Amino acid sequence: MLSEAMVALAAAGGTAVVQAAGTDAWAGFRQQVARWFGRGNAQRESAELLRLEQTATALEAAEAEQVERVRLRQEASWEAWFIALLESLDEEQRERAATELRTLLAHQDPQGGVSAREGGVAAGRDVNVKAEQGSIAAAVVHGGANIGTPTQPDPSQG
Repeated sequence: MLSEAMVALAAAGGTAVVQAAGTDAWAGFRQQVARWFGRGNAQRESAELLRLEQTATALEAAEAEQVERVRLRQEASWEAWFIALLESLDEEQRERAATELRTLLAHQDPQGGVSAREGGVAAGRDVNVKAEQGSIAAAVVHGGANIGTPTQPDPSQG
């Protein structure tokens, strides 16, 4: 049985795979993940590349209303796959693999996650901001906002 830290690391790995799929970083990241899983076995590495491509394809093919469900299912699948590999290793190999995985994930997301400055919005997923029926919608409003006809500026203001 894995420690809580190892399970959390596996979950982070699953999330990273799904978040990277379809991005500019995907090609390099999928190679690194496949190499990590392959553990020096070229045939296993090749099989992992295929599994990674199947994940990217599933995410890309998902209908808009199914995207979140597909993402969650893929994350869970990859988490389980990371756990299975870590559990199959002896203690020394597991620690070495965990260190390698932490390094791989740190290079994938060097910022440690999303961030925003004060007054900003940060999201690790999609953000939808929508106005309906004459309302105002914004992720962040700096200053005031009014609905209605704007006032005429004083002629001295230009």
